[in-house]
Amino acid sequence: MSKSICFYFQVHQPYNLRTYRFFDVGKRHFYYDEYRNRTTMRRCADRCYLPMNEIFMEQIKRYGDKVKFAFYFSGIAIEQMQQYAPDALESFKELVKTGNVEVLAGTYAHSTVSLHNKEAFKKQVADHKKLMKEIFSVTPKTFVNTELIYSNEIGADVAEMGFNLMATEGAKHVLGWKSPNYLYANSINPKLRLLLRNYKLSDAISLNFLNNPITTESFVERLNECNEEVVNIFANYETFGENYDVSTGIMDFMKYLPESIINNSDFEYAKPNEMLDKLQTMSIFDAPIPLSSMGEERDLSLWMGNDLQDDALQTLYSCASKMKRVKDEEVIRDWNALQDANNFRHLCTKYSGTSPYDYYINFMNILTDFKERI
Repeated sequence: MSKSICFYFQVHQPYNLRTYRFFDVGKRHFYYDEYRNRTTMRRCADRCYLPMNEIFMEQIKRYGDKVKFAFYFSGIAIEQMQQYAPDALESFKELVKTGNVEVLAGTYAHSTVSLHNKEAFKKQVADHKKLMKEIFSVTPKTFVNTELIYSNEIGADVAEMGFNLMATEGAKHVLGWKSPNYLYANSINPKLRLLLRNYKLSDAISLNFLNNPITTESFVERLNECNEEVVNIFANYETFGENYDVSTGIMDFMKYLPESIINNSDFEYAKPNEMLDKLQTMSIFDAPIPLSSMGEERDLSLWMGNDLQDDALQTLYSCASKMKRVKDEEVIRDWNALQDANNFRHLCTKYSGTSPYDYYINFMNILTDFKERI
């Protein structure tokens, strides 16, 4: 029996916020570090998007339908490509046109809105679908939430939006002895099927490539140990060339991987949506407490749970009802940018990095101005 391997790539770049002082409130309504946003997007385009897209395009020309991929593009990443790297956006469009790439639905702002406001969640997903149709001329059918955030309730909300397939984390604390390499179903609405990330094989590429380098041969050896039906590999696209420099060999690894998979395994590349017709549901995936793909705990502590995060989130989503009436495109852009999950990651006190307290003060100054505007 042939088995399937699905590759999912996340393309997202947050808007970097500028230093915004209390004295700016009510006077200056521009919140972004334009220089940093431009240079970051341009660097990602040159180091990752353009060379990786070229690799995938060559693979598609060489192997045809034997190679397939799936991409989630945040609305915020698309906006910045339009501004700073239109050539990268064009090359993504060319890739999608081949038919070998499935475009995934998600949150427009790469946000944690699914945890806070159901109505705002639906709006963001609708806006994201509309943008994917405008940019790529496709209507996404598979849903992937920000950093694979999922719970039974969120799954039911996604099913309500008309999706019948969603991808999430194959979290060990939910699965127990079961394998992530099957098709599962939502516990509230079993019509929603679930594909689960194989974190061991995904992390071997996206997290541990430098500390524990793998070759295409050793990856396929590990893949062949999976005797189940489908292996789902998720990675940030920036893993290739940006997070791991080309000198690490990661681009060559991706370049020669299809040859190893096609010639030395029982696995066939597949797009996520193809799994609906191919597989039967194994069982219910019961996640009463929200999970994500982040951290050892696979929980939400990266974005919420401490006083800084909770206060910022509460203040932000107190604006949701007023935003329903707003038509000003600049204000809508700011609303999306402020919801980006990365803002709340900067407020996490579990890991060292930028001072969460400084970031909190800056973010709350911006929020104060934003609330006055709406």
